[in-house]
Amino acid sequence: MSDMTKAYVGAQIHDGQVLHENHALVVDGDGRFSVQAIDSLPSGCPTQKLNGGVITPGFVDLQVNGGGGVMFNDDQSVDALRTIAGAHATTGTQALLPTLITDTPDRTRAAIDAVEQAIAERISGIVGIHLEGPHLSVARKGAHDPKLIRAMADEDLSLILYAAERLPNVMVTVAPENTTLAQIRSMAEAGIIVSLGHTDADRDTCHAAFDAGARCVTHLFNAMSQLGNREPGLVGATLERGDIYAGLIADGIHVHPAAIRIALASKPQSDRIFLVTDAMATAGSQINSFLINGREAFRKDHRLTLADGTLAGADLEIPRALSIMINNAGDDVSKAVARATSTPANLLREGNDMGCLSGSSRSVLYFDNGFSNPNALRAMDTLHAI
Repeated sequence: MSDMTKAYVGAQIHDGQVLHENHALVVDGDGRFSVQAIDSLPSGCPTQKLNGGVITPGFVDLQVNGGGGVMFNDDQSVDALRTIAGAHATTGTQALLPTLITDTPDRTRAAIDAVEQAIAERISGIVGIHLEGPHLSVARKGAHDPKLIRAMADEDLSLILYAAERLPNVMVTVAPENTTLAQIRSMAEAGIIVSLGHTDADRDTCHAAFDAGARCVTHLFNAMSQLGNREPGLVGATLERGDIYAGLIADGIHVHPAAIRIALASKPQSDRIFLVTDAMATAGSQINSFLINGREAFRKDHRLTLADGTLAGADLEIPRALSIMINNAGDDVSKAVARATSTPANLLREGNDMGCLSGSSRSVLYFDNGFSNPNALRAMDTLHAI
């Protein structure tokens, strides 16, 4: 063990999978992390005592539309991606998929090019792209521009497959109404994360899409066919399937905590429900309005809406989502933290060491007051500042 090895004790430690009590976070001289039982530490190992709290890995967010006052739809550049990733890093996100919502083919191509360049330049936090549209259902468009929604054509599929060859991770949200099973199958076989969302499809259609290779659902409950007594819709299909992942906007606005509890209780392998922010330009900034496809969206009381009241993404950070999951929806702390770390990382084609405390983890977070107070979740720092 190197002379520079140090152990942090006195806090609960979540390694991305499990919450540990009476353990130490050990950092060796090469900056590698491990979680070890306190009674197994070598005699004389330097330790730093923490006064409670929780140590976690950095977060993984697969749906980030903007941050730091910038929307990816407005600016498909490396500088914009640097700003967005930097804003989310301040709230603990170590890896994210910048998300382009429904837009033109030219902007889609520009977004793919920008992400490729950002990764080549090693912009911290950028690990791929999420294309949320334009192949969605107008009936469940949400804040997406209906004039830009359309069926997936051959050239669209070719561009997405090309992106998968160039980028480590590509996620695509589609509606079965505007995407064929053959197209879903082609994307899945190319390693693309195909997610169903913004759809009015019935249960059987959604199951067919899952069987063709879709393995995720975008913001469960929102902008999709609902669970009804005669038609279970996408919500019902998702809750039936243990093999399907589902993103969740846990801000207490998009989904009622009681609905979250029901989903966790009813879905087989409910640990595949993971947290997303669906964050807009407001993340990590003080702005109170921004443009989305040329339409103004407004920020008030953690709610983002268009002028007609339609929800327009979320004013949310992962720490507050964790607080709501634990304190309002009754989720177990260990499971909740995994939903923001290892679970979304497991969905990625190239997750590397994201969302875990092992090896050369990219970031370690410390919440000195745990998750009892949403405001206290901002009392967070990297390991080096503990």
